[in-house]
Amino acid sequence: MAARVLLRAVWAALPGPARGYAKKPAMKSKGKNVPKEGLKGPEVCTDPTMLATYAMGVNYFKEGPEVALKPDSEYPDWLFKIHLGPPKKLEELDPDSIEYWRRVRKYDTWHRNRLKKGKKL
Repeated sequence: MAARVLLRAVWAALPGPARGYAKKPAMKSKGKNVPKEGLKGPEVCTDPTMLATYAMGVNYFKEGPEVALKPDSEYPDWLFKIHLGPPKKLEELDPDSIEYWRRVRKYDTWHRNRLKKGKKL
């Protein structure tokens, strides 16, 4: 009985648990209502002449001029044939094309995933 009381006194005197997780580093707070400083994005150019003559945001160097746009004759023809609108529907695609069969495979995968999701074990 005396040993149990002695052990309780020793455990109570210890500063904390012998085993446990590491302490989290103390963070200094600036105050309750101070907004957090977040990452700021690049500056957006709104000058119409600059937007019409330069490719803004294409230059990946920190310093240096923006990339100037060339006349249309300098670029390849396939560049102007790229479809930029919403993706074509399956009915609009040619069944002999590779894009058609890729879309069929994608739709089939979506369908199988939806069926699997509803199954109960």
